[in-house]
Amino acid sequence: MMRVGLTGGIASGKSTVSAILVELGAVLIDADVLAREVVARGTSGLEAVVDEFGAGVLTLDGHLDRAAMGALVFADADARKRLEAIVHPLVFERIVDLESQAPDDAVVVHDIPLLAESGRAETFDAVLVVHAPPELQIARMTQDRGWTREDAEARIAAQASSEERLALATHVIDNTGSTDDLRRRVEVVYASLHDAAA
Repeated sequence: MMRVGLTGGIASGKSTVSAILVELGAVLIDADVLAREVVARGTSGLEAVVDEFGAGVLTLDGHLDRAAMGALVFADADARKRLEAIVHPLVFERIVDLESQAPDDAVVVHDIPLLAESGRAETFDAVLVVHAPPELQIARMTQDRGWTREDAEARIAAQASSEERLALATHVIDNTGSTDDLRRRVEVVYASLHDAAA
């Protein structure tokens, strides 16, 4: 098995790259998706969150109120640590479970937006960094998402720099061209990863 960390700055095209990798045969493990799953309605994870923070973090229909939870944890570092202490072990357990189900020759891609910030890059066999220059990221956020330039710049500034991400890369996937260009680049990288896994 080849364990791969996939990262990239906001609006770099990381989601597109992960979708192409899945089409090519990779097993995708998305930490953000798992973090939502482990606190879905009816889970022991959600029960633990309510025990810790109270029923005020629930919507009327019993789901986690993400806006309320977000407002709470982003304003209070201690609250964020308490939430992470519940969610992170559950996510890790799901990751281990999903990896154990993957075939021996699989390329298992972990989609981790904040890989550079987490300090976990060295836990992977390879690190793929999807790269686009900041001006292109800003253009995508303002044109495709309707953000202001100020909001786009603030989001980029809040993440690791391109240099910090690129320093971790085993493979850099440049995403400054067309979708066809991107697909060709991903295919080359995937072939190399698949050969190494086999």
